[in-house]
Amino acid sequence: MSETSRIVVLAGDGIGPEIVDATRQVLDAVGEFEYTEHLIGGASIDEHGVALTDEVTEACKASDAVLLGAVGGPKWDEAVAKDPTAPRPEQGLLGIRKALGLYANLRPVKPSPALIDSSPLKKELIDGTDLLVVRELTGGIYFGDSGRRDDNGGTAYDECAYSVPEITRITVAAFEAARQRSDSPRVTSVDKANVLESSRLWRETVKQVAEGYPDVELDHMLVDNTAMQLVSRPADFDVIVTENLFGDILSDEAAMLTGSLGMLPSASIGAEGQPGLFEPVHGSAPDIAGQGVANPLATMLSAAMMLRYGLGRGEAADRIEQAVDTVLASGLRTPDLYSGAEGENKAGTAEVTAAVLAEVGQR
Repeated sequence: MSETSRIVVLAGDGIGPEIVDATRQVLDAVGEFEYTEHLIGGASIDEHGVALTDEVTEACKASDAVLLGAVGGPKWDEAVAKDPTAPRPEQGLLGIRKALGLYANLRPVKPSPALIDSSPLKKELIDGTDLLVVRELTGGIYFGDSGRRDDNGGTAYDECAYSVPEITRITVAAFEAARQRSDSPRVTSVDKANVLESSRLWRETVKQVAEGYPDVELDHMLVDNTAMQLVSRPADFDVIVTENLFGDILSDEAAMLTGSLGMLPSASIGAEGQPGLFEPVHGSAPDIAGQGVANPLATMLSAAMMLRYGLGRGEAADRIEQAVDTVLASGLRTPDLYSGAEGENKAGTAEVTAAVLAEVGQR
């Protein structure tokens, strides 16, 4: 890895360029980086006719890390509604994950004390929550055979398939992460083994992997029950590992424990030596794009994960995370977090960014 880390920047659509620009300012305050900007998602469709070009894929492979904003929007959704074969922005995100072999998505959920009142759940339910969702990224229904048949008036199908090696590597990632997080590590494997054959194989394989981790407590939970337990006893979870579709849904649900999707970062990682992809969990929010009110904090926290997990710069990651916590404690709130409570001050993207920069400069 070069001394000046090479970061490919994929700002994407909607508020993506705004939150990525704010994050780059914070990154530049903690280190030196070489940025290369490229298009992805809807922006790439408009320019190149596809959501991800070969040139962008090769640039990402040659980088040390990839920082992504967000993709998608109603403009391209409407095009797909008119023509189901039209390119979709999400194809860019799925494509780059596949090309880089990023099979594990890490989504930490640890509500900030300053935002407890922003959560729709009661404080006593949220207190003590510190969980990690480990989602399999390159298999399952998102990558299975799909299509439409002209029979019985029209039929659509999507195949959900998993192999033992795919399940094994994501399970190992989850168990290793659990060991790093706690002296009493716990993993909850989520499936739908009472209905789906792919889930039965999932459960069998997870049990086999668990034999190599006698120090890690393992339990299995059906996905519908998990959805209920996440909002009734979230503090009881440590690490949740699950397949692609279930992980997509459950991690967004878990995000609301923080009060807003605008606060949840993520890291997508693969084999050692491969660049990782770091992005906020929230979408492109085209309805507020260009208004200067987008919340940049999840992207900044994603950059902190990039520094820690992708670039080996843990101290710089700590500076950003601590700065974000301090700014939140000061009461600054973008509109998605603002509740009108005493001590809160509504602020826009630029003001929040300036506050984080000021805090980073003091550390």
